[in-house]
Amino acid sequence: FFEPEMDARMQARRRLEVDLRKAIANGEFELFYQPLVDMQTEYVTGFEALIRWHHPERGMVAPLDFIPVAEDSGLIVPIGDWVIRQACAEAATWPSNVKIAVNLSPVQFKSKGLLPSVISALAASGLPPNRLELEITESVLLQDGDATLAILHELRGLGIRISMDDFGTGYSSLSYLRKFPFDKIKIDQSFIFAMSDHNDSLAIVRAVIAMGAGLGIATTAEGVETPEQFKQLKLEGCTEVQGFLFSPPRPAAEVKWLLTSINPKLKVTA
Repeated sequence: FFEPEMDARMQARRRLEVDLRKAIANGEFELFYQPLVDMQTEYVTGFEALIRWHHPERGMVAPLDFIPVAEDSGLIVPIGDWVIRQACAEAATWPSNVKIAVNLSPVQFKSKGLLPSVISALAASGLPPNRLELEITESVLLQDGDATLAILHELRGLGIRISMDDFGTGYSSLSYLRKFPFDKIKIDQSFIFAMSDHNDSLAIVRAVIAMGAGLGIATTAEGVETPEQFKQLKLEGCTEVQGFLFSPPRPAAEVKWLLTSINPKLKVTA
C-alpha cells in the first residue's frame, strides 16, 4: 500500500542523487585521513583515506548518508575514481615510507574501469604501487568471483597491497583467504568494542590475529579507542591499529602535523 512517507523518502533520495551529480561537477568532496599505527614502533606508518562531502546547503554530509545512494545510482564509479586520484596525489607528497589505504566499492569492479583508473592515478601522481593499499569487503568477492579475483591478481601484480576490510562480519571469510593471498585482514571494530566485556569477541580477535600470523597476513584492528584495547591487542600480537585513541580522520593539511607532532606522543605504556 502506498504511504505518504514512501513518497517523501523517494523524493529525498532523488534530490540527494541530483545533488551528488552536482557535487561531482563542482568538486564538493574532500578526503580526510585517519592514521594507521604500527604496533611495534607505535608510530604512524600510513593513513586510510575517507571521503567527506561539503554540501552547499546541508553542510557536511556523512558518508553513510550518501554512499548507498552513490552505489545504487552508479555515481560511486566517478566518485571512486576521484578518490583514488586524489589520495595518490596527496600521498605522493608525504614521506616515502608512509602508505595510503583506499576503500573500493563492489560497483567499481562491475564498471570494468577500475584497473585503468588505478594505473592512471599511480602514473599521474608518481606514487610507487607498493605505497598504495586497496581495501575491499567480502561483498566484492560475492559478485562474479572469477572476474573479480582476476582484477585483484592484476592489481597485486602491479605491487599494490590488497586488504580485506570488516573481516568476520560476512559469511565466507575463510574460503576467501584460500582463494586470494590478501596482504592484510582488518578486524571489524564491533569485535574491538566488545572485546573487554565479551569473551567471545576476544576469542574471535585472538583467533583472527593468530590465523593472520600463521598465514603471513598482517592484521589491523579498527576502532581502537582506549589504552586498554591497545594493550590487549599488542599482547595478542596484532600488527597495526587505527582509531580515536590516536586520531579521528583529519584533513589532508594536517597529515604532516600528525606525522611530525603526534608520532612521538603515540607511545602507550604497555
